[in-house]
Amino acid sequence: MMDESWYLTPAEVKKEEWARAKCDKYDYMIAAFCGAAAGLIDVLFVGAPGMSKLGKITDEAADELVKKAAKLAGWKPRPENKNNIASAIGFFERNYGVNYDQKNTSEVNDLFKMAPKNHHYKSLSHSPDPIGLFFSILDQFMNTSSFLSDGKLIRIDTTDLKSPLKGGNFIAKIFSGFCNWLGHIMSDMAGSSGNRGLGSLGRGTGVSIPFMELFQLCDFGEFQIGKDRQTLAVVMTRVFQEGYDLRFGAAMAIPVLIEELMIRAIWVIRQRFYEKKDWSECIPTKQHADLRIMLIVGNGVLCLIDGTDAAVHGLIKGGNVMTFILHLNYVAWARLIMLVLRELRIRLGPVISELLSKFEEEILYHVTPRERKVIQQFYERIQQLDVSLEILLREFTLQIEKEYQLISHEIVETFSSENSSIIQAEHSITLAKLCGVNDSKIIKSNKDLDDFFI
Repeated sequence: MMDESWYLTPAEVKKEEWARAKCDKYDYMIAAFCGAAAGLIDVLFVGAPGMSKLGKITDEAADELVKKAAKLAGWKPRPENKNNIASAIGFFERNYGVNYDQKNTSEVNDLFKMAPKNHHYKSLSHSPDPIGLFFSILDQFMNTSSFLSDGKLIRIDTTDLKSPLKGGNFIAKIFSGFCNWLGHIMSDMAGSSGNRGLGSLGRGTGVSIPFMELFQLCDFGEFQIGKDRQTLAVVMTRVFQEGYDLRFGAAMAIPVLIEELMIRAIWVIRQRFYEKKDWSECIPTKQHADLRIMLIVGNGVLCLIDGTDAAVHGLIKGGNVMTFILHLNYVAWARLIMLVLRELRIRLGPVISELLSKFEEEILYHVTPRERKVIQQFYERIQQLDVSLEILLREFTLQIEKEYQLISHEIVETFSSENSSIIQAEHSITLAKLCGVNDSKIIKSNKDLDDFFI
């Protein structure tokens, strides 16, 4: 069932709703100005990888993030390595190794072409998004590696490698898999310890921008790259190799963020002081149709300027598609598409729902009574199955939440300085049992501790 709270009308698009959704000329001027300002920031300060002023800032921010995360995870560098990014990356590499970190063609049994500079892009488990998390945990459980290359999903067996999963039960292993994925992402986000070491001037190969890995499915087209003509999948691989990664994605997000904050701030000021509305009515949410239109216009102007700049650079290079894509703001275009699709859903959702209902009625009208009965029975079974699955999911979620709370409580009590050593030891034993540690391996007394070391 579709959620009608998204819609401005419950059954159809009403004329008065369309009228209320209109912006005046000042709204359009404000949105266009904010979009143009963000577009200039994009052209002048984002540009392309390797030449981006904001890109240098986000590269440094990524380095700092990795170092801070490493310290939180237990990194204790020597004084001379305190600010050494290679040392922080090395810590993650040593402690969060995974079975899906193949780096070249020979390591994937020559099934497809891959090199160290693009294996983060072709490996699905290296993606910093829900797809990457899903395949990372799947690969760790099944001892496989999953890749996208040349429009195909390729999975290889890695049973010869030691499983990185730890824990004595399913929940503990899921948590271990998540930690391994996150830790390994941190080890790759700012490059490897080898290419970020002392004397190295490169920024290293990072991880892909969320969902950009799906371009590997686009094994079609013939795009001009110098004297070669290549598919979109190959072009996007080469684009990634040029530094179009998550760090550069953060730089691309800055103009988009500035543009949206400017539009929302000016909209709030205008609603409060010009329209004389209460503060409660000036919260910039998607419920305000005029604000949604302003955001679309602002993002549209930003993308127009960005696209023009990219086209000019591409033409200067003789129609080179890769140069064109390197100058495109992936984040801005993705945001524009999301805003447009959301607006279509809000405005046309009720109409589409009504058309689907009529279509369903038409189908049922033309079938025989017996066929109608079979369809109805099938529909009822599907509904019953849906209810059953929802109940099972709820019970499973509650069980996981309960186990997580128990484990979390025992961890806190085990390391709490307010507890005596005896109380800490008791909670430590309980924690070990919850995590599935074999009873014979749990140290329960001083005698067990002495026996362990003797």
